[in-house]
Amino acid sequence: MEYLVALADEQQFTRAAAVCRVSQSGLSAGIRNLEGELGTPLFTRTTRRVEPTDAGLALLPFARTMLAQVAAGRDAVIRATHALAGRLRVGAEQCLGVVDVPPLLERFHRRYPLVDIHFTQSGSHDLAGQVRAGELDVAFVATTEHLATVNPVELGRRAIVLLVPAEHPLAGRSDVEWAELRDREFIDFRTSWGVRSLNEAACAAHGVGRRVRCTVDDIHTLLDLIHRGLGIALVPQHVAAKPQAAGLVTIRLPAATSPQWIVSAITSNQAEASASRLLELVGGERSSTNEVMPTTTTVTS
Repeated sequence: MEYLVALADEQQFTRAAAVCRVSQSGLSAGIRNLEGELGTPLFTRTTRRVEPTDAGLALLPFARTMLAQVAAGRDAVIRATHALAGRLRVGAEQCLGVVDVPPLLERFHRRYPLVDIHFTQSGSHDLAGQVRAGELDVAFVATTEHLATVNPVELGRRAIVLLVPAEHPLAGRSDVEWAELRDREFIDFRTSWGVRSLNEAACAAHGVGRRVRCTVDDIHTLLDLIHRGLGIALVPQHVAAKPQAAGLVTIRLPAATSPQWIVSAITSNQAEASASRLLELVGGERSSTNEVMPTTTTVTS
C-alpha cells in the first residue's frame, strides 16, 4: 500500500522508490505482485510518467485509509511502551496523604523520560476547574464537589479531626461534640481548598457558627498558627500526624457524623495519553501512614 500511494503521488518509479526508501527494482516488483494478486493493472507506464488506472484510482483511497490506520496503530503501541512522548499537565492540592505526588512524578519521569511534565499546586476547586477547562490532564484533589464531568477515581479517605494547642480548654478531651465548637475561633484554608468547603458544610449541618480568624494556603503555616494559640482547626487526620503537629492535641469528632476527607484523581475526556500511564503508577506511590483513628482508611503501598 505504501508503494501504491507513493507511486500515485510521485508518478515516477525513481522518486517513489526514494520516498519508500527501497530500490527502484524492489518497488517495481512490489507493484507487479499487487497487480498480479488483484488480476488487473493499477498503473499505466510511459517513458515520461506513471499514472493510476481506473482500478488504481479505485484502490487509492482505501490504501490511504489503511496507511492511516497503521500509523495510528504504531502511535498506540508507542504510547503503551516506555517510548511514550508528549506532555503531561498535572495538578495537586498540598499534602494529600493518600498519594504522595512528588515521588509519583519522579517515578513517572524515570519510566517515561520523553514526556514533558508540567506540574501546578493549587486548591482542589481551582484544580477541578482547570481539568474541566482542558488546562490540566490529571489532578489529585480532595473534594467531591462538581466532579461529575471529570472522571473521578477515589484513591482513599481520611476522617476530619479537631486540632487544638496544648493549653486550649478542650485539650484534655479525647472527643468533642459539635455543639462545643460553637463560636470558637478557627484557622482554615482558602475557599479553593476542598477541606474548607467540607468544614463549612459540616459546621452548618450541625449549627456550628464559627469565626475563621486566620485563612492560610499552606499546611505548615496552619500548624504554626495553632501552636501560637491563634485558633483551632478541623483537618484531615494525617495532617494532625505530621511531625510539625507534635505538641498539638488531636480530638475526635462524633464518629457517626465525622466528615470524610476524600482524595480522588480526576481526568478530562481530552486528557493526553500520558495521564492514564500516570494513574497506573498511583497504586505503588500511595503513601503508607500509621493511622490511629478507627474511622480512617490506611492505604499501604
